[in-house]
Order: sequence, then C-alpha cells, then structure tokens
Amino acid sequence: MILPIVAYGSPILRIKCKDIGPDYPELAKLIEDMWETMYSSSGVGLAAPQVNRDIRLFIVDSTQIFVNQDEEDKGKYPDAPGTKQVFINAHINKLNGEEWSYNEGCLSIPKIREDIVRNEEVTLEYVDENFEPHIKTFNGITARIILHEYDHIEGKLFIDYLKPLKRKLLKGKLDDISKGKISVEYRMVFPKS
Repeated sequence: MILPIVAYGSPILRIKCKDIGPDYPELAKLIEDMWETMYSSSGVGLAAPQVNRDIRLFIVDSTQIFVNQDEEDKGKYPDAPGTKQVFINAHINKLNGEEWSYNEGCLSIPKIREDIVRNEEVTLEYVDENFEPHIKTFNGITARIILHEYDHIEGKLFIDYLKPLKRKLLKGKLDDISKGKISVEYRMVFPKS
C-alpha cells in the first residue's frame, strides 16, 4: 500500500525516533509499504518519520542511481553497484573520509534541492529486517543516502545544513510546502494549519 509522505512542517519530522523490537506491530507490512511508497514517489531512500512513524527505521536503494547513471558519471562513486537495504535501530559508530558536496532533495520537502556537505564514509550499527545485528561501513553515494535518512530518525532535515541566509531565502517555498500549496506526483499529508 502506498503511504502518504509527511510534508515539511509536520512535528514528527523533528522527533528523535526510538528503537523498536521484533514485536513491533505489523513491521513486515510497514517495510513492504515503505518500499512501495519510495518507488512510487521516485525516491532512493525513505525514513519512518516520513510516513508518520516515530521509529528508527529507514530503507535505502542506491542501486537506482547506478542503473540510471549518465555515461560521464560512471566510475565517479566507489560504491557501485549500490545497496538495497533495510536499516532498523541504526546508530552511527563513526564518520570518516573527506567531506564532499552533493545536490540533495527530500520527498518531504519537494521541489527544493541544495548542495549539502557530508562525510564520504559512515560506519553504522543496526539490525536488518530479521533483527540480525550488523556493523558495516558504507561509502560514496550509498553513505550519502544513509546519512540523509539517518538524519530523519534523529529529527534533522537536509535544509538544517544550510547557512541562515540560504534558509531565509527558502522560507517562502518552505511555508508553501507546509501549507500544502504545492503540486507533486505522489500523495502527501500536510501539517494541520
């Protein structure tokens, strides 16, 4: 089932999410719905708060970036062919590598893209959908998507990295999003005004 994406301005996007156990109600269905929602809205990652759940769960599919890559971008990122994965109860162990800039967007903040600087490598401790524990290091574009989704479960958004002046310039567009004055190709739910 395709779930509505929570729009910028909704309080749930600012909550530090909580860990869950294997007994979380209908978790397998939620994960399945999140994949369907993400693909139907042309995303490469989706976090639980974006579908109105305050839990430490996000999904990532960076393989799409490599499949749809232009010729000149081939070989640009070290993590080809990408990763398709579920992350539950993720916590960052460490950030490594150079910082690099990439033009990011977010399904909860449609039609706004900005260059965001992040580390090129992240080591995460998490469990998968079977609650098997992992400690794994990711790099390249996969690390970038993971860090973006990880921010969601920490109550942080990519626009928080922008300088105050840039944020001020975007205020009108952000206000329009939170008021539902935006047209997108996927279902959204807006904060009650």
